[in-house]
Amino acid sequence: MNLDKIHTIYFVGIGGIGMSALARYFAVNGKKVAGFDLVQTDITNSLSQLGVDIHYQDSIDLIPNNFKDSQKTLVVYTPAIPKEHSELHYFNQHNFKVLKRSEVLGEITKNSFCLAVAGTHGKTTTSTILGHILKEAQVNATSFLGGISENYKSNLILGGDKISVVEADEFDRSFLKLSPNIACITSMDADHLDIYGKADALEYSFKEFADKVSDKLIVRKGLPLDGLTYSVDEKADYYADNIKIINGVYIFDVKTPTEIITNVEFNLPGKHNVLNAVAALAMANNFGVSLQVIAKALLSFKGVQRRFSYKIKTNNLVLIDDYAHHPTEIKAVADSIKEMYPTQKTLAVFQPHLFSRTKDFADDFAESLNLFDEIILLDIYPAREKPIEGITSQWLLDKISNTNKKLSSREDLLREMKNSTTTIKVMIGAGDIGQMVNEIQKGLLDEN
Repeated sequence: MNLDKIHTIYFVGIGGIGMSALARYFAVNGKKVAGFDLVQTDITNSLSQLGVDIHYQDSIDLIPNNFKDSQKTLVVYTPAIPKEHSELHYFNQHNFKVLKRSEVLGEITKNSFCLAVAGTHGKTTTSTILGHILKEAQVNATSFLGGISENYKSNLILGGDKISVVEADEFDRSFLKLSPNIACITSMDADHLDIYGKADALEYSFKEFADKVSDKLIVRKGLPLDGLTYSVDEKADYYADNIKIINGVYIFDVKTPTEIITNVEFNLPGKHNVLNAVAALAMANNFGVSLQVIAKALLSFKGVQRRFSYKIKTNNLVLIDDYAHHPTEIKAVADSIKEMYPTQKTLAVFQPHLFSRTKDFADDFAESLNLFDEIILLDIYPAREKPIEGITSQWLLDKISNTNKKLSSREDLLREMKNSTTTIKVMIGAGDIGQMVNEIQKGLLDEN
C-alpha cells in the first residue's frame, strides 16, 4: 500500500491516544482527515483545531460525503471499537480499505529506521523519553507516542520520515506489525488475558516481537530474552548506580559497556522511572547519540501527562494523577509516593479498567491498593467490554484488607476526597477518571 497516493483518511475511534497520533500525523502532512469518537476530549478538540472533522454519534449519515468514496478513502480503526459499530460495518460492507491502527503504523514506519519500545509497563514513558532525547540531539525523527508529552503537549513529535520512534503495543498483538531496527522490552507481566488467554501466550508474543528486531534488542535484566540488558542497582550492560534523591531530583551514574557517565539528573519521581530513563538512554546510545547529549536531554525531560502528574503540590496538599491500571503499576505509584513523602498519609482513588482485568488480577489489585492508607473505589470502567456477572468494584473492595476503604459514585467523589484528612491524594486508572481530575483539582483548591 502506497500511503502517498491516499489523500482522505477516516478514523473510527479517532480520540484514542494511538489513533489520534496517527490522525495528527496525517493532518499535518496535508491529508484530509475525519473521524468518529464516542467522547469529546482535549485530544479531539486539538485535532479539530487542525481542521479534522469529528463527530460523536455512531451514524453513517454523519460521515462526511467526501469520505464515502471507497476508492479514495482509507479507513483506520482501533480494536477497541465493538464489532457491531454501524460505521465500521458500513465501511466493511462497501469494500473500503479498512486497516487496524497497528497496520497503518507498520506501513508508515517500515521504510524508516524504527526504534520501538515494547512492554506491559513503562513503554509510554520510555518511548517519550527516547523521542525527546532524539529531538534534543537534533535527530530528525518522528515519534508516535502513547501519551501526551509535557515537553511538546502532544502525542506526536514531528520530524522526517527516515527515522521513527514508536510505542509498540502488545494489545491484540499489534506490535507484530512493526519492523523494528532497535527495540526495547521493558516488561512482560501478564495482561490482556481477554486477548491472550494465558500468560504463556503473551510471553510467546513478546518473543515473536524480539525475533523481528534487525539490529539491537535491549531488555530489562531478568527477562527471558537474549539482548543487551539494562537495570538499576544491579550490574547489566547498561545500569544506573549510586542513585540519590536531592531536593526531589534523582541523581545517578550510568555504566555502559564502554563508558561511565556520572551525576545524571532526572526529575521524574520513582525508581521505575530511572529504569525507564536507562532504557531510553541505552536505545539512544546504540543509535549513536553521545552520553553527554543524552544526559542533557534527561535533565530537560518534563514527563508524560497522567504519569505521576502533579495537579496540586503545596506544603499541606498534594494531588497526583496517574494512568496506572495494572497491579504492578499501582505498586510503582505507591512506592514512588512513599519514597517522595515517607511520613505522610495517602489516599488512592482507583477506577478499575475492564471487567476481565479486574477478574484476572483481583488479588494483586487488592495487594497493591493495600499499600495506601485510604482507598476509594469507583465503578469499573467497561471500555470495550460487557459486564461479567459478579465482577464489581464492591467485589474487589471486599478483597482489600485495609479497613479504611469505601466505594464512591462520581457525584460524591469530591466530597469524599475533601473529607479525607490525608495530605497526599492520588487518582489512578485508565478509564475516564482522567477527565474528572481537573474538576477535583479545582474543588480541592477551593477548599484550601
